[in-house]
Amino acid sequence: MELQQIRYVLAVAETNSFTRAAERCLVVQSALSHQIARLERELGARLFDRTSRMVRLTPAGEAFLPAARQCLDAAERAVAEVAAAAGEVRGRLTVGVIPTVAAIDVPATLDGFRRKYPNVRVGLRVGASEDLVEQIKDGTVDVAFLGLPATARPQGVRSRELAHDRLVAVVAPGHPLAGEPHVDLHRLSSEVFVDFPAGTAGRIQSDQAFAAAGLGREVAFEVTAADFMAQLVRQGLGIAMLPSAYTPQLTGVITVQVSDAPARVEHLAWSRFSLTPAASAFLAAVGAPAELLAERHSSEERQE
Repeated sequence: MELQQIRYVLAVAETNSFTRAAERCLVVQSALSHQIARLERELGARLFDRTSRMVRLTPAGEAFLPAARQCLDAAERAVAEVAAAAGEVRGRLTVGVIPTVAAIDVPATLDGFRRKYPNVRVGLRVGASEDLVEQIKDGTVDVAFLGLPATARPQGVRSRELAHDRLVAVVAPGHPLAGEPHVDLHRLSSEVFVDFPAGTAGRIQSDQAFAAAGLGREVAFEVTAADFMAQLVRQGLGIAMLPSAYTPQLTGVITVQVSDAPARVEHLAWSRFSLTPAASAFLAAVGAPAELLAERHSSEERQE
């Protein structure tokens, strides 16, 4: 079994297409198909069901995938560690962010990091805080920027606080509240809301605040993207509550201070276990404590 074959299998599994997988791997499709067929013969099982319209993993393929990812990750980690020993940072870095991150300019930070470390392949994933925490745990994300209620902390990962903030009401320009200097939760409870899906950290911040005040509210529109949330608000379909530090990015809406607003905290989170050289370099680039590097090495020593 060759690493290139594993890369091809993962590319097909992620794109559900031999054509797109070949384009991603920069090879002709016939070569990719040949290598996967060779691997299937070696394993004695088909990894994919193929039709003229679709490609999907077989049960054997589903079973193969987790170990294949671990194998490829371990190989890439080994190469990166050897390079780091020679003073070169390389490898792969995947950063997770919530849609409303405001404590750091993520695009500018990634651009600066890539310029400083051109041999690191940088990727980005946008998602809910709780999903990003799980992805840190399973190793698919290296570091992430999270937003949580002030009463919560990321569990099962290491983290540090970046910024504290409060939510503000976001309304359409023609909304009756648009001219108000401030409002309270009692007044907002009679409005129709646009919010994040129930159970997500972005939603829980508001849900807890209304529940603590003994108030209910109607959330008619559940969305995962803050910019789409703002579009619905602009159309007058509802109002929203978003972090005050994030809302200056929005256009065509009005923000109103909320006197008893929910508090939220942005966190930088990373794995409790050993960090890759690229992850360590990124943490240093965003101002994480210098002792993280020492902790990384001591963690690795404990695992030996």
